[in-house]
Amino acid sequence: MTGRAGDAAAGLRLAFTTLTVLPVRPGRVDRPAAAVAMSVAPLVGAVLGALLGGLLWLLREAGAPTLVAAAVTVAAGALLTRGLHLDGLADTVDALGSYRTGDAALDIMKKPDIGPFGVAAVALALLIQTAAVATAGLLAVVVAWTAGRLAITVACRRGVPPARPQGLGALVAGTVPIPVAATIAAIVVVAAAAAVPGRPWQGPACVVASLSAVVLLVRHAVRRFGGITGDVLGAAVELATTATLIGLSFR
Repeated sequence: MTGRAGDAAAGLRLAFTTLTVLPVRPGRVDRPAAAVAMSVAPLVGAVLGALLGGLLWLLREAGAPTLVAAAVTVAAGALLTRGLHLDGLADTVDALGSYRTGDAALDIMKKPDIGPFGVAAVALALLIQTAAVATAGLLAVVVAWTAGRLAITVACRRGVPPARPQGLGALVAGTVPIPVAATIAAIVVVAAAAAVPGRPWQGPACVVASLSAVVLLVRHAVRRFGGITGDVLGAAVELATTATLIGLSFR
């Protein structure tokens, strides 16, 4: 396939092969495909959320203790994404915690080890997500994981530069037109009204709050690193997912 249809097919494959471990045959990898992939990232999040929501339902129906069911669900979420976003969170927080800028900060992100800031960030994110999922409804899980991947769409909007001339950040940074990002965000915000029965405002408010946090993170990354990297995108995913779950846990 060529043209827009080819870009759409390649982008959808790229989204699933990059953001999940689902058995999707890899396709073309270039900027046009990346633009589609980053735009449909919330769709990938919705699929992951549906799988995790189904797992949570099965565990609860089987009589698993509340925290056990939540912990297994969060662990499954990490496995379905190869822990990619958690790794990005750790590297980003380590770099930000170093108070270094530019190449010096990027060098910290490249290191294979994880510093104390990164360890604390990952541990706290998993702890908070587990506690929130323990009280969440199944649709809340779908919304939270969708919002987490919506963070990628927002972070890759036009005008956001890459921090390095190569790598995932260089491939995807600035690929999503702002009107496309805004339209997709609006769709997710409206759909989030179903997250909490009887409180149609809570889901949209949580998604908007999480996106605001992502925008602040991206701006800070641009100031400190010169742009975004794949690690920054991973951190944005975990930030948005965690923030949305926190908001949806309130009753």
